[in-house]
Amino acid sequence: MAISEKYGRTYHFPFSPGTTSDDRIQHDYWQHISAIPSLMHTEKLDGENNCLSRYGVFARSHVAPTTSPWTESLRRYWQLIKNDLGNLEIFLENLYAIHSIAYKNLDHHFYVFAVREHDRWLSWEETSFYAAMLDLPTVPVIQQLRTPLVKADFESNILNIVKGAGSLNAYDAATGAPATMEGIVTRNAAGFPMQAFAENVFKYVRKGHVKTDVHWTRNWRRAALKNEGGKYVDNH
Repeated sequence: MAISEKYGRTYHFPFSPGTTSDDRIQHDYWQHISAIPSLMHTEKLDGENNCLSRYGVFARSHVAPTTSPWTESLRRYWQLIKNDLGNLEIFLENLYAIHSIAYKNLDHHFYVFAVREHDRWLSWEETSFYAAMLDLPTVPVIQQLRTPLVKADFESNILNIVKGAGSLNAYDAATGAPATMEGIVTRNAAGFPMQAFAENVFKYVRKGHVKTDVHWTRNWRRAALKNEGGKYVDNH
């Protein structure tokens, strides 16, 4: 039995090319988007989904806390803040270990993208507040926008954004060549119930971005920070 509810599967936009056989697509996304007063586009980063709660540090599964070597510094940090979390669950992208995409402008290894309290996902404003309280950055914000009126314009805007390298300067981890960002996560800027996740969070992922294989965990590499030795969670 899981200690807590894991992060739900984020549905793809129908025009997202990076879907696999087990991904879900929100074909009715425009109906839901059209009912949301304020939206956030944030950059999707190529890391591991981790959660900090009073019970421990979790990876994708919440059956038991993770013990992976690339969460070692995050678990040390958790020891310092665990008694302050209460009912908050802090979800973040763990970029400590390099996956398919690496970044040349990495200020930190851990970027908050969502906060849950009981059965509710908190607003982006609240998410940013708690991230700052914990001295953690949020994932890069690309754009905040009001309810879009024209579907074609909304999709065209996303397609233009994802042509760039993103704010962290993405590059291909295998070849070292410049790369485009992994994708975009679009969410309701306001808070919403946990059971309404699929109607409030959507993603666009580029085609074929995953290049790691089953041996990835044996040969993983630590991501370099732009300024090593500064005030970071990882103090190696």
